Amino acid sequence: MILSNLESIPNKQVTEHLGVVSGSTVRAKHAGRDLLAGLKNVFGGELTAYTELLTESREEAIQRMIAQAQSLGADAVVNIRFSTSSVTAGAAELYVYGTAVKLA
Repeated sequence: MILSNLESIPNKQVTEHLGVVSGSTVRAKHAGRDLLAGLKNVFGGELTAYTELLTESREEAIQRMIAQAQSLGADAVVNIRFSTSSVTAGAAELYVYGTAVKLA
């Protein structure tokens, strides 16, 4: 499965648009990690707990989008975009979407 944030794949021809595909995940912060991140926020530096949380969330959302694209018989997903939103206090949604296409 080819994934791209471009509207097309260089040197490939799109033969069919299969529609919008998406994946999402809602994650809550671990209370212990949130406390440590709060302390780190005072002294500065990377908040590794949040970095790991967001990395895992992006990967899970992408895998769900790929599964939907594969169910449509897509060869690629183009024009991929990410979005986040706060669902409730301490929890956020990571949403990824793009256009599933068939390639020549």
